[in-house]
Formats: sequence, C-alpha cells, structure tokens
Amino acid sequence: MTTHSLPARTDDPARTPVEKPAGRGGRRLLRQRAGRQHHAGPLAYVLLVIMAVLSIFPLYWTMVAASTDNTRVSQTPPPFLPGPNLFSNLARAWDEAALGKAMMNSLVVAGVIALSTVMFATLAGFAFAKLRFKGRNALLMLVIGTMMVPPQLGVVPLFMMMSELGWSQQLPAVIFPTLVSAVGVFFMRQYLSEALPDELVEAGRVDGAHSLRIFWSIVLPVARPAMAVLFMITFVHAWNDFFWPFVVLDMTNPTVPVALTQLSAGYVRDQSLIMAGALLGTLPLLAMFIVFGRQIVSGIMAGAVKG
Repeated sequence: MTTHSLPARTDDPARTPVEKPAGRGGRRLLRQRAGRQHHAGPLAYVLLVIMAVLSIFPLYWTMVAASTDNTRVSQTPPPFLPGPNLFSNLARAWDEAALGKAMMNSLVVAGVIALSTVMFATLAGFAFAKLRFKGRNALLMLVIGTMMVPPQLGVVPLFMMMSELGWSQQLPAVIFPTLVSAVGVFFMRQYLSEALPDELVEAGRVDGAHSLRIFWSIVLPVARPAMAVLFMITFVHAWNDFFWPFVVLDMTNPTVPVALTQLSAGYVRDQSLIMAGALLGTLPLLAMFIVFGRQIVSGIMAGAVKG
C-alpha cells in the first residue's frame, strides 16, 4: 500500500516565507529608501525666513542706532537704514568706556569660567551617570536644588568672603565663585546617561583602567559634542554677566558689561553711543560663533547619530 505525502499548505501564515528583496537590486532599493530625504514645503521656508529676520533684527537695529546721532535715534519714526557715523561712534565708545582693557578682562573671565565649568561638569556628570556610590541620588538632588536658589541671596556673604580673601576689585573674585554650575553638571549627567553605553565603561574596567583613565580615554571622546555646546553657552553667559561683576569690580578693572555703564552716565544719555558700545561688546561673540559654530553643530549631529 502506497502512501502519498500531502503537499505543504502555503496558506499557513506560520509557514509562509517572508518576502525579501532578492539580489543586489533589492538591497539597492532598500538603501535608496533608507537614504531618502524629506523636502520641506513652502510654508517651512516662509517660517524659517520669518524666524531668521526676527533673530537678526535686534543686531541690525543696534548697528543702525550706532551709525546715527542721538537726535535721529529719538525721532519718530526711527531710522531703519544705517547712517554715516558708525565708525566715529565706535571710536568714541571704545575710548570713553576703555573697552580695550574691558574686553581683555572679559576674555580671561569668560574663558577660564567656560573651561573650568566644562571640565568639572563633565567629571561630575560622569560620576552621577555611570559610577555607583552611596548617597549618589541625594547628592544629585542637592546639586539640582541649588538651581532653585536665587543668586542674589548669596551676594552679601559672597562679597564678604571675597573681601576677606583680598580679591575685592580683582578678576579672581568674579572667576572663582562660578568655576562650575549646577546646570552644567545636570546637562552633562543627562547627556552621558544616554550617549555613553555601560558596556564601554565595563570594558575599561575589565582592561584594568581606573576611573580617571576611563574618563580620559572613553568619556571625553563621547562627551565632546555636549562639551562644545556647554562651553559656548557658558562663555556667552559669563561674557554677558553684569550683576556680580558690577558688585565686586570697579571702573578701573571692569568687564565689558560693567565698562558699558560709563556710556550711560550723565543727565542726557547718548543712545547712539550706548548702541555703539553694545555693538562692540557683541562682535567677539559673533566672531566666536562664526569660527566655531560649524564644528559645534557638526559635533552635535555626530553625537546624535552615534547615540
């Protein structure tokens, strides 16, 4: 007696093979679909142009006001085209506010604060994100809690401390209280928690590397995009900081925001001269962004793709 084997049913979902693109043509089609770019519509371009104009207009108005005289700035309607007095007003503001020394002081203050904040915040962020120790969560909450305290509450004891150290009217009085920020620690902690895999840290431990070696060889390359962003944000904040430098410094050793207050002294304020000083104080920040902006953006994109 012969037995005939029944053909396998092809309508069974469990037995139906999944269709796959065959050959090089199928793989090429998948690569084309994966690399397909989405093109923005006209509305997106209109919104981008509006946002760009709104962002650039304050800087343009500062330049227009700095290129005219005080009478023309106060007229209604105000001028919307640059005038002929730009370079003369810039020269007056440079001399009257002693902006040469002020810019050197601001460069030192902002550079030291930005570098120290990036280094200390990255160290602390790595510790809070990947190291295990007692009281880690409580200490992190304490660091975050300092962000809720207004800085004005600590001005009096901080000024007394600087006076006791003999740093009154000196740049260290501005630098040392802001060598690290809670915002920077929290920012780096959040970035490293997502961008740094635990396997890399464990692999370093297996190879016999200690924590500082892991930080130097593994953490820093991964954290470079976030460090660049934190450096730029901290530098801009330190450059524009006015309140604490105004309290602890005088006009003989000012930063740029403190020096610009000399332009508004007197009974009649020369608005064009004030705008010229503000334009001079903004130019170093614009130059830094033009030089390093592409590297910062490319570093952010590289970190996002790797994450």
